[in-house]
Amino acid sequence: MKTRITELLGIRYPIIQGGMQWVGRAELASAVSNAGGLGIVTALTQPTPDDLRREIERTRTMTDKPFGVNLTILPAVKPPPYAEYVQAIIDSGVKIVETAGNSPKDFIAALKQHDVKIVHKCTSVRHALSAERNGVDAVSVDGFECAGHPGEDDVPGLVLLPVAARKLRIPIIASGGIADGRGMAAALALGAEGINMGTRFCVTKEAPIHDNIKQALVEATERDTKLMFRTLHNTARVFRNAISEEVVATENRPGGCEFEDVRPLVAGARGRAALESGEVHGGVVSAGQCIGLIDDIPTCAELLERMVRECREHLDRARGWMD
Repeated sequence: MKTRITELLGIRYPIIQGGMQWVGRAELASAVSNAGGLGIVTALTQPTPDDLRREIERTRTMTDKPFGVNLTILPAVKPPPYAEYVQAIIDSGVKIVETAGNSPKDFIAALKQHDVKIVHKCTSVRHALSAERNGVDAVSVDGFECAGHPGEDDVPGLVLLPVAARKLRIPIIASGGIADGRGMAAALALGAEGINMGTRFCVTKEAPIHDNIKQALVEATERDTKLMFRTLHNTARVFRNAISEEVVATENRPGGCEFEDVRPLVAGARGRAALESGEVHGGVVSAGQCIGLIDDIPTCAELLERMVRECREHLDRARGWMD
Protein backbone atom coordinates (compact mmCIF):
# COMPACT_ATOMS: atom_id res chain seq x y z
CA MET A 1 0.00 0.00 0.00
CA LYS A 2 1.36 3.41 -0.92
CA THR A 3 0.01 6.72 0.38
CA ARG A 4 1.63 9.98 1.40
CA ILE A 5 1.73 8.58 4.94
CA THR A 6 3.68 5.44 4.02
CA GLU A 7 6.07 7.60 1.99
CA LEU A 8 6.48 10.19 4.76
CA LEU A 9 7.10 7.66 7.52
CA GLY A 10 8.90 4.96 5.54
CA ILE A 11 6.47 2.19 6.48
CA ARG A 12 4.87 -0.67 4.54
CA TYR A 13 1.28 -0.17 5.68
CA PRO A 14 -0.38 3.15 6.63
CA ILE A 15 -1.23 1.88 10.12
CA ILE A 16 0.01 3.68 13.22
CA GLN A 17 -0.12 2.57 16.84
CA GLY A 18 -1.46 5.28 19.13
CA GLY A 19 0.88 6.69 21.76
CA MET A 20 -0.87 5.35 24.85
CA GLN A 21 0.14 6.11 28.44
CA TRP A 22 1.54 3.01 30.21
CA VAL A 23 1.06 0.91 27.03
CA GLY A 24 3.39 2.48 24.45
CA ARG A 25 6.53 0.58 25.41
CA ALA A 26 9.26 -1.17 23.47
CA GLU A 27 7.48 -4.53 23.29
CA LEU A 28 4.39 -3.17 21.53
CA ALA A 29 6.09 -0.46 19.46
CA SER A 30 8.63 -2.90 18.01
CA ALA A 31 5.95 -5.51 17.24
CA VAL A 32 3.86 -2.99 15.30
CA SER A 33 6.88 -1.73 13.36
CA ASN A 34 8.07 -5.26 12.60
CA ALA A 35 4.58 -6.02 11.26
CA GLY A 36 4.83 -3.17 8.74
CA GLY A 37 3.12 -0.36 10.64
CA LEU A 38 4.52 2.42 12.79
CA GLY A 39 5.04 1.61 16.45
CA ILE A 40 5.04 4.43 18.98
CA VAL A 41 6.90 4.70 22.29
CA THR A 42 5.08 6.96 24.76
CA ALA A 43 7.52 9.52 26.18
CA LEU A 44 5.70 10.33 29.42
CA THR A 45 5.26 6.66 30.33
CA GLN A 46 8.96 6.97 31.12
CA PRO A 47 9.60 8.83 34.41
CA THR A 48 12.52 10.90 33.11
CA PRO A 49 14.10 11.91 29.78
CA ASP A 50 16.99 9.53 30.51
CA ASP A 51 14.50 6.70 31.00
CA LEU A 52 13.06 7.58 27.60
CA ARG A 53 16.54 7.36 26.06
CA ARG A 54 16.90 3.86 27.49
CA GLU A 55 13.45 2.81 26.24
CA ILE A 56 14.28 4.03 22.75
CA GLU A 57 17.48 2.02 22.79
CA ARG A 58 15.56 -1.02 24.07
CA THR A 59 13.13 -0.64 21.16
CA ARG A 60 16.06 -0.58 18.74
CA THR A 61 17.20 -3.96 20.02
CA MET A 62 13.80 -5.36 18.98
CA THR A 63 13.31 -3.76 15.55
CA ASP A 64 15.32 -2.24 12.72
CA LYS A 65 12.17 -0.66 11.25
CA PRO A 66 11.02 2.96 11.74
CA PHE A 67 9.21 3.81 14.98
CA GLY A 68 8.18 7.05 16.61
CA VAL A 69 7.78 8.68 19.99
CA ASN A 70 4.59 10.25 21.32
CA LEU A 71 4.82 13.45 23.36
CA THR A 72 1.53 14.62 24.86
CA ILE A 73 1.67 18.25 25.96
CA LEU A 74 -0.87 19.11 28.64
CA PRO A 75 -1.34 22.06 31.02
CA ALA A 76 -0.25 21.27 34.56
CA VAL A 77 0.63 23.05 37.78
CA LYS A 78 4.03 21.36 37.60
CA PRO A 79 4.48 20.31 33.96
CA PRO A 80 6.99 17.63 32.93
CA PRO A 81 10.26 18.92 31.43
CA TYR A 82 8.93 18.77 27.88
CA ALA A 83 11.99 20.43 26.36
CA GLU A 84 14.23 17.79 27.94
CA TYR A 85 12.05 14.99 26.54
CA VAL A 86 12.27 16.61 23.10
CA GLN A 87 16.06 16.76 23.43
CA ALA A 88 16.12 13.08 24.42
CA ILE A 89 14.16 12.25 21.27
CA ILE A 90 16.55 14.27 19.11
CA ASP A 91 19.67 12.88 20.81
CA SER A 92 18.39 9.33 20.29
CA GLY A 93 18.06 9.84 16.55
CA VAL A 94 14.30 9.21 16.40
CA LYS A 95 12.92 10.68 13.17
CA ILE A 96 9.17 10.56 13.83
CA VAL A 97 7.27 12.28 16.65
CA GLU A 98 3.55 12.16 17.38
CA THR A 99 2.43 15.17 19.41
CA ALA A 100 -0.91 15.52 21.14
CA GLY A 101 -2.68 17.81 23.57
CA ASN A 102 -1.55 21.43 23.30
CA SER A 103 0.13 22.85 20.22
CA PRO A 104 3.69 21.59 19.63
CA LYS A 105 4.72 24.94 18.09
CA ASP A 106 7.38 25.61 20.77
CA PHE A 107 9.25 22.47 19.70
CA ILE A 108 8.69 22.37 15.94
CA ALA A 109 11.80 24.35 15.00
CA ALA A 110 14.13 22.15 17.07
CA LEU A 111 12.58 18.95 15.69
CA LYS A 112 12.66 20.18 12.09
CA GLN A 113 16.29 21.20 12.47
CA HIS A 114 17.04 17.50 12.99
CA ASP A 115 14.77 16.27 10.16
CA VAL A 116 12.15 14.85 12.54
CA LYS A 117 8.71 14.30 10.97
CA ILE A 118 5.87 15.61 13.14
CA VAL A 119 2.38 14.13 13.26
CA HIS A 120 0.02 16.14 15.47
CA LYS A 121 -3.14 14.58 16.88
CA CYS A 122 -6.23 16.84 16.79
CA THR A 123 -9.90 16.53 17.72
CA SER A 124 -11.13 19.35 15.50
CA VAL A 125 -10.48 20.73 12.03
CA ARG A 126 -9.67 24.20 13.40
CA HIS A 127 -6.87 22.74 15.51
CA ALA A 128 -5.66 20.70 12.53
CA LEU A 129 -5.50 23.83 10.39
CA SER A 130 -3.52 25.60 13.12
CA ALA A 131 -1.08 22.67 13.27
CA GLU A 132 -0.71 22.80 9.48
CA ARG A 133 0.12 26.51 9.65
CA ASN A 134 2.68 25.81 12.37
CA GLY A 135 4.49 23.39 10.09
CA VAL A 136 3.62 19.83 11.13
CA ASP A 137 3.96 17.17 8.44
CA ALA A 138 0.65 15.37 8.98
CA VAL A 139 -2.30 15.37 11.35
CA SER A 140 -4.10 12.53 13.08
CA VAL A 141 -7.77 13.47 13.35
CA ASP A 142 -9.59 11.97 16.36
CA GLY A 143 -13.32 11.37 16.03
CA PHE A 144 -15.75 11.31 18.95
CA GLU A 145 -15.60 7.49 19.00
CA CYS A 146 -11.98 7.47 20.18
CA ALA A 147 -10.55 6.43 23.51
CA GLY A 148 -9.01 9.07 25.72
CA HIS A 149 -9.85 12.72 25.11
CA PRO A 150 -12.14 13.31 22.10
CA GLY A 151 -12.44 17.05 22.70
CA GLU A 152 -15.69 18.87 23.38
CA ASP A 153 -17.21 19.17 19.89
CA ASP A 154 -18.64 15.62 19.79
CA VAL A 155 -18.11 15.22 16.03
CA PRO A 156 -17.70 11.58 14.88
CA GLY A 157 -15.20 10.49 12.28
CA LEU A 158 -17.78 10.00 9.53
CA VAL A 159 -18.19 13.78 9.41
CA LEU A 160 -14.86 14.97 10.81
CA LEU A 161 -12.65 13.17 8.29
CA PRO A 162 -14.20 14.44 5.05
CA VAL A 163 -14.41 17.97 6.46
CA ALA A 164 -10.69 17.78 7.29
CA ALA A 165 -9.91 16.31 3.85
CA ARG A 166 -11.62 19.26 2.19
CA LYS A 167 -9.68 21.87 4.12
CA LEU A 168 -6.19 20.49 4.75
CA ARG A 169 -3.30 20.12 2.31
CA ILE A 170 -1.11 17.88 4.47
CA PRO A 171 -1.92 14.16 4.84
CA ILE A 172 -4.62 13.08 7.29
CA ILE A 173 -4.55 10.01 9.53
CA ALA A 174 -7.92 8.73 10.78
CA SER A 175 -8.12 7.95 14.49
CA GLY A 176 -10.99 6.70 16.62
CA GLY A 177 -13.42 3.86 16.03
CA ILE A 178 -11.18 1.76 13.78
CA ALA A 179 -10.40 -1.85 14.65
CA ASP A 180 -10.67 -3.85 11.43
CA GLY A 181 -10.18 -3.74 7.68
CA ARG A 182 -13.69 -2.46 7.06
CA GLY A 183 -12.97 0.61 9.18
CA MET A 184 -9.65 1.11 7.45
CA ALA A 185 -11.33 1.00 4.03
CA ALA A 186 -13.92 3.52 5.20
CA ALA A 187 -11.23 5.87 6.50
CA LEU A 188 -9.37 5.79 3.19
CA ALA A 189 -12.60 6.42 1.31
CA LEU A 190 -13.35 9.41 3.55
CA GLY A 191 -10.06 11.08 2.66
CA ALA A 192 -7.53 9.74 5.16
CA GLU A 193 -4.20 8.37 3.96
CA GLY A 194 -3.56 6.26 7.03
CA ILE A 195 -5.14 5.10 10.27
CA ASN A 196 -4.21 5.30 13.94
CA MET A 197 -5.39 2.67 16.43
CA GLY A 198 -5.03 2.57 20.20
CA THR A 199 -7.69 0.30 21.70
CA ARG A 200 -7.24 -2.38 19.02
CA PHE A 201 -3.50 -2.56 19.71
CA CYS A 202 -4.19 -2.90 23.45
CA VAL A 203 -5.87 -6.20 22.63
CA THR A 204 -2.88 -7.89 21.00
CA LYS A 205 -0.51 -10.48 22.39
CA GLU A 206 2.41 -8.03 22.57
CA ALA A 207 0.56 -5.26 24.45
CA PRO A 208 2.06 -4.92 27.96
CA ILE A 209 -1.35 -5.27 29.62
CA HIS A 210 -2.67 -8.07 31.85
CA ASP A 211 -4.69 -10.74 30.03
CA ASN A 212 -7.70 -10.08 32.28
CA ILE A 213 -7.96 -6.55 30.88
CA LYS A 214 -7.60 -7.77 27.30
CA GLN A 215 -10.30 -10.40 27.84
CA ALA A 216 -12.66 -7.83 29.37
CA LEU A 217 -12.28 -5.69 26.24
CA VAL A 218 -12.91 -8.71 24.00
CA GLU A 219 -16.14 -9.48 25.86
CA ALA A 220 -17.34 -5.85 25.82
CA THR A 221 -19.75 -4.29 23.34
CA GLU A 222 -19.77 -0.90 21.65
CA ARG A 223 -21.96 0.34 24.53
CA ASP A 224 -19.39 -0.44 27.21
CA THR A 225 -17.58 2.89 27.38
CA LYS A 226 -18.26 5.89 29.62
CA LEU A 227 -17.66 9.58 29.08
CA MET A 228 -16.03 11.01 32.19
CA PHE A 229 -15.21 14.64 33.01
CA ARG A 230 -18.04 15.97 30.84
CA THR A 231 -19.01 18.43 33.58
CA LEU A 232 -15.36 19.48 33.91
CA HIS A 233 -15.11 20.18 30.14
CA ASN A 234 -12.26 17.70 29.78
CA THR A 235 -14.16 14.73 28.36
CA ALA A 236 -12.47 11.32 28.45
CA ARG A 237 -13.82 8.10 26.95
CA VAL A 238 -12.92 5.08 29.05
CA PHE A 239 -14.00 1.49 29.68
CA ARG A 240 -17.22 1.09 31.66
CA ASN A 241 -16.16 -0.34 35.03
CA ALA A 242 -16.82 0.36 38.71
CA ILE A 243 -14.38 3.28 38.75
CA SER A 244 -15.74 5.11 35.71
CA GLU A 245 -19.32 4.53 36.91
CA GLU A 246 -18.43 6.10 40.25
CA VAL A 247 -16.73 9.07 38.60
CA VAL A 248 -19.76 9.81 36.44
CA ALA A 249 -22.11 9.39 39.40
CA THR A 250 -20.00 11.86 41.40
CA GLU A 251 -20.09 14.35 38.53
CA ASN A 252 -23.88 14.11 38.32
CA ARG A 253 -24.67 14.46 42.01
CA PRO A 254 -26.58 17.55 43.18
CA GLY A 255 -24.28 20.49 43.75
CA GLY A 256 -21.82 19.47 41.06
CA CYS A 257 -18.30 18.15 41.26
CA GLU A 258 -14.75 19.47 41.42
CA PHE A 259 -11.78 17.52 40.09
CA GLU A 260 -10.52 17.02 43.65
CA ASP A 261 -13.69 15.02 44.36
CA VAL A 262 -12.64 12.34 41.87
CA ARG A 263 -8.85 12.66 41.90
CA PRO A 264 -8.30 9.52 44.04
CA LEU A 265 -10.40 7.47 41.61
CA VAL A 266 -8.64 8.60 38.43
CA ALA A 267 -5.04 8.76 39.64
CA GLY A 268 -2.64 7.62 36.93
CA ALA A 269 -0.83 5.24 39.28
CA ARG A 270 -4.12 3.52 40.02
CA GLY A 271 -4.87 3.04 36.33
CA ARG A 272 -1.39 1.70 35.69
CA ALA A 273 -1.74 -0.76 38.57
CA ALA A 274 -5.04 -2.02 37.12
CA LEU A 275 -3.47 -2.63 33.69
CA GLU A 276 -0.59 -4.54 35.27
CA SER A 277 -2.51 -6.53 37.89
CA GLY A 278 -5.54 -7.35 35.75
CA GLU A 279 -7.98 -5.89 38.28
CA VAL A 280 -10.63 -4.78 35.79
CA HIS A 281 -12.39 -2.56 38.31
CA GLY A 282 -9.23 -1.31 39.97
CA GLY A 283 -8.69 1.90 38.01
CA VAL A 284 -9.50 3.86 34.87
CA VAL A 285 -8.94 1.85 31.68
CA SER A 286 -9.00 3.87 28.47
CA ALA A 287 -11.08 2.34 25.66
CA GLY A 288 -12.86 3.50 22.53
CA GLN A 289 -16.22 2.42 21.13
CA CYS A 290 -14.41 0.09 18.74
CA ILE A 291 -14.28 -2.48 21.56
CA GLY A 292 -17.54 -3.66 20.02
CA LEU A 293 -15.51 -4.76 16.98
CA ILE A 294 -12.82 -6.66 18.90
CA ASP A 295 -13.33 -10.39 19.43
CA ASP A 296 -9.84 -11.89 19.56
CA ILE A 297 -6.28 -11.30 20.79
CA PRO A 298 -3.97 -11.69 17.76
CA THR A 299 -0.32 -10.86 17.38
CA CYS A 300 0.37 -7.48 15.81
CA ALA A 301 1.59 -9.21 12.65
CA GLU A 302 -1.61 -11.28 12.39
CA LEU A 303 -3.73 -8.18 12.99
CA LEU A 304 -2.06 -6.01 10.36
CA GLU A 305 -2.02 -8.69 7.65
CA ARG A 306 -5.70 -9.42 8.29
CA MET A 307 -6.68 -5.76 8.30
CA VAL A 308 -4.88 -4.98 5.06
CA ARG A 309 -6.42 -8.02 3.37
CA GLU A 310 -9.91 -7.07 4.59
CA CYS A 311 -9.38 -3.44 3.60
CA ARG A 312 -8.54 -4.43 0.03
CA GLU A 313 -11.50 -6.81 -0.11
CA HIS A 314 -13.98 -4.17 1.06
CA LEU A 315 -12.61 -1.51 -1.28
CA ASP A 316 -12.82 -3.96 -4.21
CA ARG A 317 -16.34 -4.94 -3.18
CA ALA A 318 -17.47 -1.32 -3.11
CA ARG A 319 -15.77 -0.63 -6.42
CA GLY A 320 -17.58 -3.61 -7.94
CA TRP A 321 -20.92 -2.01 -7.16
CA MET A 322 -19.95 0.93 -9.38
CA ASP A 323 -19.26 -1.20 -12.49
